Amino acid sequence: MASHLLNHSKKLRNASSLLHHDRALLLRMFCSDVQPRNPDVWKTQLQERESSARNHVSESSPNFTKLSFGVQKRNMSTMKRGYMRESLLNREISQNSQVLSRRSYSSASDLPPHQEIGMPSLSPTMTEGNIARWLKKEGDKVSPGEVLCEVETDKATVEMECMEEGFLAKIVRKEGEKEIQVGEVIAITVEEEADIAKFKDYQPSASESSAPPAKETPAPPPPKKEVAEEPAREPEPKVSKPSAPPSSGDRIFASPLARKLAEEKNVNLSSIKGTGPDGLIVKGDIDDYLASGAKEVSAPSKAKPAADAALDYTDIPVSQIRKITASRLLLSKQTIPHYYLTVDTCVDKLMSLRTQLNSLQEASGGARISVNDLVIKAAALALRKVPQCNSSWTNDYIRQYHNVNINVAVQTDHGLFVPVVRDADKKGLSTIGEEVKQLAKKAKENSLKPQDYEGGTFTVSNLGGPFGVKQFCAIVNPPQSGILAVGSAERRVVPGSGAEEFKFASFIAVTLSCDHRVIDGAIGAEWLKAFKGYIENPETMLL
Repeated sequence: MASHLLNHSKKLRNASSLLHHDRALLLRMFCSDVQPRNPDVWKTQLQERESSARNHVSESSPNFTKLSFGVQKRNMSTMKRGYMRESLLNREISQNSQVLSRRSYSSASDLPPHQEIGMPSLSPTMTEGNIARWLKKEGDKVSPGEVLCEVETDKATVEMECMEEGFLAKIVRKEGEKEIQVGEVIAITVEEEADIAKFKDYQPSASESSAPPAKETPAPPPPKKEVAEEPAREPEPKVSKPSAPPSSGDRIFASPLARKLAEEKNVNLSSIKGTGPDGLIVKGDIDDYLASGAKEVSAPSKAKPAADAALDYTDIPVSQIRKITASRLLLSKQTIPHYYLTVDTCVDKLMSLRTQLNSLQEASGGARISVNDLVIKAAALALRKVPQCNSSWTNDYIRQYHNVNINVAVQTDHGLFVPVVRDADKKGLSTIGEEVKQLAKKAKENSLKPQDYEGGTFTVSNLGGPFGVKQFCAIVNPPQSGILAVGSAERRVVPGSGAEEFKFASFIAVTLSCDHRVIDGAIGAEWLKAFKGYIENPETMLL
């Protein structure tokens, strides 16, 4: 297109020599996507072609010089953009090469090609893991699909399989090591058995032993901010003098370090004048106040016990599962607006049906059905009837699930597990009971797989049957929006049909904990009504 324009231009009609010899050059001038290799060479060529064009163009084309300079200016801008794109492309390729090299091969020239195995992310919430047990030792041959080691994640102990064939040359993180970050190198494999000895003293570098950062390291904070956070580095601390205590409505501004020191020394912060930015009380002010001879104020209400009264205690190590459970429950309680709905359900008919079903199960050699199995089935059917409770909250929308997957809380020596019964609304009671028993066994053996506990949409926690708890309120398991707390069966006296008649009945108190962002009060009450209907008339669960 550019060449066609030049051939038909009246201003350049007399520059036939220029068009004949330099068409490619002028075409590059007009095309902004062409990236010149050397801007100095292009600049020299442009100047030579411009001088030649002036000699061939007649006086009838006075605007050619302007055109030439305009093209030159545009071309130089194109060269600038081209070099920027080329520089960014080369930098991106270089970074990708470093990532692959850091992940698969060492930069040391004396080491043969090898594969660095990092700590995998075996669950969506996993950030670190522990090496529970190595099933392979150094020098063993490994094949794809073979189990290398057992990793204790935030959910359970999971087997980590080998992805490539080779030999285990070096175990970097030993058995029993804890809090290993995801991506950190834990082992080295090689393709040739003869290369194993070369990794005897191998130690991964700091960059190799951790996952590559997704973003560049941010610039350090300005010096002023550092002074506020680390006041101990102030070059010339000023001597603080006691001042009149502030009014009850005033707020005392002090750094965390200064507050901690003042609490340890029983110093009243209201009697100290801050020398930090905007009157902030810093550590130096506390030191100067103590050095000036001020007496430490003793607080009678915070009297400490005698120092010689020793306490006898045992520090129990916290497992990775318990750590993550604690953080998730804390996040749930802090960020989810909980509210609770409680109803009493009469379970006489439920107990009678359970007795009949267990008689049939025993006659056929099947496993017994528990009350918890019936509760799971009733909860699943209630979720199918009121699907608004089978949902989760996102900042932009509410996600309503079409599968009813019930998590069942199981307490073990390793912590709390919540394995999932998938599509519980479509399964029979015997199937649900068998799955719950198998999942509870895996949980107690700490051998649950990720597919055994991920993907739940609602949770049932039963402390009544095993522990006799009458009634309690459970914490919502995010990202779910509801959890049902089931209490123990209680025998009560209820009025009969006559004026002075009464009878006995068994009741179970159940409490629904709801995320108010997803489940409004009326919706939660509607779900409890449906659940109570299935429990008090269990034959309707068969319809």
